[in-house]
Amino acid sequence: MSACTSCGACCASFRVDFSVFETQERGGSVPDGLVVEVTSSTRRMRGTDHTPPRCAALTGKIGATIACGIYEWRPSPCREFAEGSDACNRARNRHGLAALQGF
Repeated sequence: MSACTSCGACCASFRVDFSVFETQERGGSVPDGLVVEVTSSTRRMRGTDHTPPRCAALTGKIGATIACGIYEWRPSPCREFAEGSDACNRARNRHGLAALQGF
């Protein structure tokens, strides 16, 4: 079982920006209702521009049981985020979770 299914720290630590072409409106899969415009070519996941950030697609409690409401349709930054990476461990640290080892 992946630590990602019980963590969610990354979804509540970073801005998530991506190309406008990843949105449903422009032929992609990310639901338009969950994005905000940044520039004419960039969109951001709703909630990740708040302080503290928390993606609007995230449900559950960080570090316990979480789920992504759009997992199959999530944008490229989410698809590319690596479990156990430096960024992952920084996010986990922000939420008081231990770093993942061995990745």
